[in-house]
Amino acid sequence: MTETEHTDNTTRSTTTDYDVVVLGAGPVGENVVDRTRAAGLSTAVVESELVGGECSYWACMPSKALLRPAIARADARRVPGLRHLVQGPLDAAEVLAHRDYETAHWKDDGQISWLESIGADLYRGKGRLAGSRRVEVDAPDGGRHVLTARHAVVISTGSRAQLPDLPGLAQVRPWTSREATSAKEVPDRLLVVGGGVVAVEMATAWQALGSEVTVLVRGKGLLPRMEPFAGELVAEALTEAGADIRTGTSVTAVTRENGTVVALTDAGDRLEADEILFATGRAPRTDDLGLDTVGLEPGSWLPVDDSLRVTGSSWLYAVGDVNHRALLTHQGKYQARIAGAAIAARAAGVPLLESDPWGAHAATADHAAVPQVVFTDPEAAAVGLSLAEAEQAGHRVRAVDVEFSSVAGAGLYADGYRGRARMVVDLDHETLRGVTFVGPAVSELLQSATIAVAGEVPVSRLWHAVPSYPTVSEVWLRLLEAYRG
Repeated sequence: MTETEHTDNTTRSTTTDYDVVVLGAGPVGENVVDRTRAAGLSTAVVESELVGGECSYWACMPSKALLRPAIARADARRVPGLRHLVQGPLDAAEVLAHRDYETAHWKDDGQISWLESIGADLYRGKGRLAGSRRVEVDAPDGGRHVLTARHAVVISTGSRAQLPDLPGLAQVRPWTSREATSAKEVPDRLLVVGGGVVAVEMATAWQALGSEVTVLVRGKGLLPRMEPFAGELVAEALTEAGADIRTGTSVTAVTRENGTVVALTDAGDRLEADEILFATGRAPRTDDLGLDTVGLEPGSWLPVDDSLRVTGSSWLYAVGDVNHRALLTHQGKYQARIAGAAIAARAAGVPLLESDPWGAHAATADHAAVPQVVFTDPEAAAVGLSLAEAEQAGHRVRAVDVEFSSVAGAGLYADGYRGRARMVVDLDHETLRGVTFVGPAVSELLQSATIAVAGEVPVSRLWHAVPSYPTVSEVWLRLLEAYRG
């Protein structure tokens, strides 16, 4: 690493050379830094907000802290001898306080200490590309840092909530996922616009904390990217909990009158609430990154190859949400590990294994084995392709469904346990293309399914993976029995 300094009449700037420069210090960027530093490459990371990113402060961690008490109470209410003790409301103040603890009260001291411990350099400020292998950082103190990269620049700036084009929406001060996970008080009435993961998780959390929740879904149902029964079972449970779910409904106008949100729908309804959450999609944080200086379109998603290198570039990488392959923290971290290994190999002149599916330098799981958990009650967990996706991809497949009520362990876990499991079997290869579980606590079943899909484990071998009795995981045996017939 080398550094030079330049001062003119207005701006003090420094130029520093690194092997790798990473834009964005969220969990994805942190994983790139971890891998490149482990390979002995000097690495700088640039962050304009909090080190730790969206997941640590406004997404995964705070949302799950809000949801955990709701799910635990729901489970306890299904246990004989315990249910009568947990009929009261949640202690909202304690739940919010614990959420604040899990976000480190929106301070990133611990994350900074970790970066320092591995020898990475952190630059606070807004970073932008300024031509090939060059990043300029506008620091909070008015100075400018120019960072050059010998081997790679990595974009890991994530995504932001995408709001609809409704007149006057900014004056309404709507919630996005950030406000929904960091709110300091429980609104008496909450409108949730959207039917995806953020919408259903936040509807679950705030309903449990005492809000009167109305969910407005433009499509036919919830969780449209999962098997249809997932959205149906989650909708049933939300309705039973007291939420009002309206499908086939779009918001046409929204205002805030004397502190009250008023939303008009295409069905002619006039709805009032204290807050309104728009969970209507994500957009890449690439609009102000200097992409135009390297021939790319500002504000666009960044297509990459399986080593996470941006299409057409020999030095620019994009990991996490910005490449639009799988907008999930754990999948972005996986990409970061692959990208870090690829950068290190190229820097050392080692041939890459990117042509080898499931090799060290190919993010194959992005195509074939993406796992996701929706932390609602019931939980919805899936990996790989749904039946519809597999058929659309041209695979010859068969779906096998079983109810969790057929499993002794499910009945022991919860009185009246409701849920369903599906595996999608590739009939030409006798392996699994996808698996979906919906039911209480099914998130802990997902890794076994992920191993089966990613490992391309033959159905004939799965017969020898004997589930313990009486556990919920016996659903695997029921699925295999149903497939055999």
